[in-house]
Amino acid sequence: MGHREELLAGAQECLHDKGWGRTSARDVVAASGTNLASIGYHFGSKDALLAAALVASTAECAEAVDRALTDDPPLDPPADDVSALPAGDPLDRFERTWERVVERVARDERMTTATVEALAQAPRVPQVRSALAAAADLTREDLALTFHAAGDDDERTRVLGAFYQSLLIGTLVQWAVDPAGAPSGHDLAEALRMIVADSTENT
Repeated sequence: MGHREELLAGAQECLHDKGWGRTSARDVVAASGTNLASIGYHFGSKDALLAAALVASTAECAEAVDRALTDDPPLDPPADDVSALPAGDPLDRFERTWERVVERVARDERMTTATVEALAQAPRVPQVRSALAAAADLTREDLALTFHAAGDDDERTRVLGAFYQSLLIGTLVQWAVDPAGAPSGHDLAEALRMIVADSTENT
């Protein structure tokens, strides 16, 4: 591992342990076993290094979510072939998938801490904001196609993906700030069942 990779790993460790505002260049040097000159040489500044570290953490989180989603194959039959959809209760599939997301991502403190830190810095750090936006575009589509058949309606995919992404980010934030009260995959599925039941009763 070269100095650049060591600096990134050290910066990720500092962001997890101390956060952006409390991390100094010397903290990163101590965590990475490098030197102050390496920060300037490879990244130009401490803030640029921290931004790169957050981008790397964001990518790792997105990859972990993708692995959790793709354990079950995405629904991708022809748009008009309803028979090609997997059998079973869609909410059961929803529950299984979100249980994996919670177990592999939300319960990982490093993942949730990185998510909250990235969300906090995105409005002020263009590099972080761009990385989050790019990850969001990919994750929205992946989430939509995990639970729904592919079709030609891009707006439908976007809206469905945005809904699931809201669940994802909200779940990660809740696990970061209140693990005892944060929802499980079962909780999320039960909430949807309640919404569907209430909607049916009121029609």
